[in-house]
Parts: sequence; C-alpha cells; structure tokens
Amino acid sequence: MLRKIIKIDEELCNGCGLCASACHEGAIAIKDGKAKLIRDDYCDGLGNCLPVCPTGAITFEEREAAAYDEEAVKKHIEAQKPSPTHGGCPGSMARTIQRENPAVGEGAPRPAHGGCPGSMARAIHREEQAAPRMAAAAPAAQSELMQWPVQIKLVPLQAPYFDGANLLIAADCTAYAYSNFHSDFIRNHVTLIGCPKLDAGDYAEKLTEILKLNRIRSVKVVRMQVPCCGGLEDAVKRALLASGKMIPWQVVVISTDGEIVDM
Repeated sequence: MLRKIIKIDEELCNGCGLCASACHEGAIAIKDGKAKLIRDDYCDGLGNCLPVCPTGAITFEEREAAAYDEEAVKKHIEAQKPSPTHGGCPGSMARTIQRENPAVGEGAPRPAHGGCPGSMARAIHREEQAAPRMAAAAPAAQSELMQWPVQIKLVPLQAPYFDGANLLIAADCTAYAYSNFHSDFIRNHVTLIGCPKLDAGDYAEKLTEILKLNRIRSVKVVRMQVPCCGGLEDAVKRALLASGKMIPWQVVVISTDGEIVDM
C-alpha cells in the first residue's frame, strides 16, 4: 500500500540511538553504527523519532510499504523484554561478588545480604613516565566490582544486590578512558554498563523496571563527551521519570583524553 513512512539518511546519521529510544514500536535499531528501519510494518508513521534526531537524518516519505501491523509490533516488543529468570549462558548468571575488607562509606550499599568515543580516530599523547619493572611493581589495585553480570542487557530485573544500592550506569568506554574508574566510580556501587550506539533496543524500559522493583538509593550516570553517549543519559532520565520514584541522580562526563569535564 502507498503510505507515509520514515526515511533515514545514513550519511547524516551519527548513530546516537536517540531515535531508537523514541520509537515505542521498536521499528528502529542501531546496526553497524547507523540507525535503520528494521521493518516497514513496525513503523506507525507518526514520527516520534523525528524531533529527537540531532542531525536531521530522519524525514518522512510516501512510498509503497507494508501496512502498520499492531499485533506484529506487540510480539516484537514482548520478545525484546528481558527474562526475569536466568537461562542460557552460564556467564550471565547473577551473583554478588564478595571481597575482603571492602571499603564501604557512609550511605553506601553493603554487599548484598541475601557513544563509544566518536568515530574520529586520534592519538592521545601523554607525558612519558618511567615504568617500574614488573617484579618491583606495586601490588595491583583491587577490583571494586560488587556484582555480576554488568551489561544492562544481561542483568536481572531483581537481585539481592540491588536492595539499597547506589546504582552506577556507565558507558562502556568510560572505564577505558578514566584511569581510576574502579576507585572513583565503581567502589560501593552496583554497576551497569552499556553503549547505545552498539546495542540495539531501548535501555529505558529495563532500567525503569529495575528502579520500580528494587530499593535504589541513588543513580550516577558516567558517560563520554561524545554525542552517542547522549542516548544513555536520555534513557536513564526517562527511566527515572517512568519509575515514579524520587531518586537522587547525577551525571558525570568524561573527555576522550580521560578527564572529568562535567559533573
């Protein structure tokens, strides 16, 4: 049938993922770093994705396309929902990580009792420092990770370690860019990581359920200073609003040369 449907200009698309987040029908996915209309019959032609696109890559066109199929959309959305029970890969099984004498500060959660830095390649030059020989090096810093798994798509909706947790939601690249990531951010936090440019789907729905179903004390978002990371921050904002809870939250921005530029 001839109908109005969205058109995505891949030349203009920067892969930020905001359109995929805004599309309630799941008609848009980020593939190979670009937004794509995955099926014509998932697009209702209302254009919720248009106003959020920062580059103007999305427009309407009138062409032959399959009719909007509400039943197919419902099945598609249902299939994207994370299962509350564990199955499949043993590496994704939820567990708390206990450490000897963990540093637990005031207001921090106790151990549970029961994107991408742009597409432009560049080198980061740092002053040379004398590297100690491996045998004489100081002991390696201890990991501060409190739970497993950490990927947003893999974590369960409910787990004992979420009870009273300070939640850290971080872009994948931040831990590589910022040298003291474990001590400055992961310590005393339950950590979730993701990349809206590389992961298909919308984080907001799952984050909303995590916030609703658990007693979360605070939320800290750590993102890179690149446009695609805006999708992660946007998903967290929408999840906080949809949860209906008043949860303190903060956003920290890391530059691609590893400095905190905003918090």
